[in-house]
Amino acid sequence: MIEFLLDGLEAQGLLSDLRFCESYVEMRVRKGYGPLRIRAELSERGVDEALIEQTLSCYAEGWWSQLQRVHDAKYGGGSVDDRRELARRARFLEYRGFPAAMIRELLID
Repeated sequence: MIEFLLDGLEAQGLLSDLRFCESYVEMRVRKGYGPLRIRAELSERGVDEALIEQTLSCYAEGWWSQLQRVHDAKYGGGSVDDRRELARRARFLEYRGFPAAMIRELLID
């Protein structure tokens, strides 16, 4: 019965995994989350991996600016020489879902 109703909603265009995925990614990007965290959250919600990849690829060019914006909003601009502070910032950005290579490039280079 439930499957029948879901199929009917999907056929009418009222239920769409693609629309859900796009709106979810947009919402999480606005809140300052990175691609790894968003991918994990969508996987937990049962969204198809190919659909996740397709949706996240639309944002591929913007992840670097997103990382910088999140970092600057939390810590302000400028560099840090203290190792403990660097580690603290890296942990925060990892928690937000940014790749370690990008974080390293932002904080160290």
